[in-house]
Amino acid sequence: MVASAKSSLTTTTQVQLTFNSDTTTNYSWTRLLGDGSSASSARGSTQAYVEVGYIAGNTGSPSPDLFTLNIQNYSNTTTFKTFLSRWGSMNAANQYVAAVVGLWRKTPEAITSLTLTANSANFAVGSTFSLYGIAASSVGAKATGGAIYSDSTYYYHAFAASGTFTPNQSISADVLVIAGGGGGGGTRCGGGGGAGGLLAFASQSLTATGYTVTVGAGGAGNTSTNGSTGNDSQFAALTLVKGGGYGGAGADSGHNPGGAGGSGGGGGGWDASTSNAGGAATSGQGFAGSGTNATTPYVSGAGGGAGAVGESVTGLTTRSANGGIGSSTYSSWGVATGIGQNVSGTYYLAGGGGGGGNPVPIPAGSGGSGGGGNGGNNTLNGNPGTLGTGGGGGGSGNVTNGIGGSGGSGVVIVRYAK
Repeated sequence: MVASAKSSLTTTTQVQLTFNSDTTTNYSWTRLLGDGSSASSARGSTQAYVEVGYIAGNTGSPSPDLFTLNIQNYSNTTTFKTFLSRWGSMNAANQYVAAVVGLWRKTPEAITSLTLTANSANFAVGSTFSLYGIAASSVGAKATGGAIYSDSTYYYHAFAASGTFTPNQSISADVLVIAGGGGGGGTRCGGGGGAGGLLAFASQSLTATGYTVTVGAGGAGNTSTNGSTGNDSQFAALTLVKGGGYGGAGADSGHNPGGAGGSGGGGGGWDASTSNAGGAATSGQGFAGSGTNATTPYVSGAGGGAGAVGESVTGLTTRSANGGIGSSTYSSWGVATGIGQNVSGTYYLAGGGGGGGNPVPIPAGSGGSGGGGNGGNNTLNGNPGTLGTGGGGGGSGNVTNGIGGSGGSGVVIVRYAK
């Protein structure tokens, strides 16, 4: 605290301080004072206050006296509190410099309030008091870039689009990278798009330099053909994370297999004589999409997610396959940032797209938890994957020029300890 004050009395007045409204005898202090020709000292123990200093009386035209107060470890709850006050005066009647060291011996608690009193007086009009909090070096974000969030332990920098992450000091960080989801297949019975690949990199040693962050967009859901593969994501030179595989086109466009990617896309349905495979996943980044079989020709396959394969069509006769669920491993990251699909308090990322329906009817499959888009039901286009999750797009159910849902864009999150 920095103060410039004078007393409402005409005489010099002692300034007294208490913490947290405690006026019991838990205070002690020692003062040293010099006026250029002599020095003196004084001490108070088991006092109901501590002395901060003295201020000039408000007579004639005195200048305000100045004092500064430094309180150590004010938020600590394990030690007694110490403070150091420095004050002085250059008024005609008072020319000196002094310092006071004090101690508050109450059962340790954080200081939440200060009470200053001009003993037997008031502070004169025009007195000013400024309070400053001095942050420890470990407090506050240690880098720039992305949207910054925090919980009780970590800071999180979330990149919804490509950018630069720049630490202002050397740090150890965990990095989560998710690529864009694949687009769903077109026409009726289009396969669901695969989720974008997901990789985490623990305890990365980063220095005070800029690191390029690449966030992949979701793949398009195309008309009457296969969806498009999602775009890759990457943090600096770490392993490239692959975009989700496309969903295969359905009934009227060749009923194609699903595409390979971070997670694989689902196969398109329709033909009673042909089985279409689901797309393969990239090792360690996701799971495969599900294929179709001739036994249930109108049932389309679904995209794989970061947590499971696309649902198998084996035994399905009343609907298309559901997308594979995303990963819930990073739910605490979702709680801190709000990123991901919240399912009963658990956050999922990178779910696969559901298979599209058919007007027979065969209802569409649902998207996997983690942003996977639902398949288009009967005459509807596929639903998009959720932005910022890497979810795959749903397959189309529309007979005429049906469009698969686009994949959700990816995200990169950098986490480090406070």
